[in-house]
Amino acid sequence: MIQLKPVVTEKAVMMIELQNTLTFRAEKKASKDEIKKELEEIFKVKVEKVRTLIRSNRKYIYVRLKKEFPAIDVATKLGVI
Repeated sequence: MIQLKPVVTEKAVMMIELQNTLTFRAEKKASKDEIKKELEEIFKVKVEKVRTLIRSNRKYIYVRLKKEFPAIDVATKLGVI
């Protein structure tokens, strides 16, 4: 199991609303496929695309959900919004 921590910044909230994208921080060793599979199982959604960014020894993950699954619903479950 991968530890995903939601990122709560102004930019992250804007991405939820405008791009249907959730932002997480995770372990560097986590792969895109593992992340996608875990999010789909936990939240019962379909992931369209997973992008990663490694900065300052931290891995940031941007997960775009398919249009029929609003990211704002998942963010509400997580307590981000």
